[in-house]
Amino acid sequence: MFILAEKANHSIKAMCRVLMVSTSAFYDWLAREPSERDREDELLATHIRAIHKASKGTYGSPRVHAELRRGGFDVSRKRVIRIMQRLGLRARRPRKWKTTTVSTPGATVAPNRLKRDFTAKAPNEVWTADITYVWTWEGWLYLAAIVDLFSRRVLGWAAADHMRVDLVLEAFDKAVLSRRPPAGLMFHSDRGSQFTSHRFRKALADQGMVASMSRRGDCFDNAVSESFFATYMNELIHLQSWPTRRAAIAATADFIDARDNTRRLHSTLGYRTP
Repeated sequence: MFILAEKANHSIKAMCRVLMVSTSAFYDWLAREPSERDREDELLATHIRAIHKASKGTYGSPRVHAELRRGGFDVSRKRVIRIMQRLGLRARRPRKWKTTTVSTPGATVAPNRLKRDFTAKAPNEVWTADITYVWTWEGWLYLAAIVDLFSRRVLGWAAADHMRVDLVLEAFDKAVLSRRPPAGLMFHSDRGSQFTSHRFRKALADQGMVASMSRRGDCFDNAVSESFFATYMNELIHLQSWPTRRAAIAATADFIDARDNTRRLHSTLGYRTP
């Protein structure tokens, strides 16, 4: 394969001499029909390229392997890794980014009832929420999202040019409307002023929900929401610049509703979709 790749730069005879193979052996190899395994590798390579491209270059070997298995291919993870390495395909690495939580001094803060137990036996037992921000040429765009802990599905989201309590209330109302959850649901968030506000605490109480909040400055207490936003940034926002808020909101809607909730394979779900 090396000789074929470099034949435009070096003579075949010289490369065979350096690699200590005879030219006749090289031409014999070249004339051979590809083996059945070689043909299977080429077929897999075609599908692997398509899966990787459809993910916008964000899928690594675990998710590519899971997609192939879902498509009926009985292939090992090691084989997928080998083919991806040959094709030069790898997952995009997430950028480092930080969150900012603006707390209100003296606000009523709920205890951390979740305690990093990111498991749930059924939908609508625990919801998690957070806010992130996206830079556009028009200025900042803020996104609030509410995630069901059991399915990792985004139940409600809202985007605006501000991060007032109205933003999280819009996302909350959408989530409630889509699920009609029973009383007793645990709602976990950070200590941001939006979540500690009187209006939001009243909205939780009206639905019979129990508030839980992360400890001060500890993003790992809200890891599920943080993980969703990291994926959102890595697989959408950081792929391009955003001239307008409207364009970013339209792309966000497509990412959440047509991809993350319906097609993206989540490792915590055993590489299944929400």
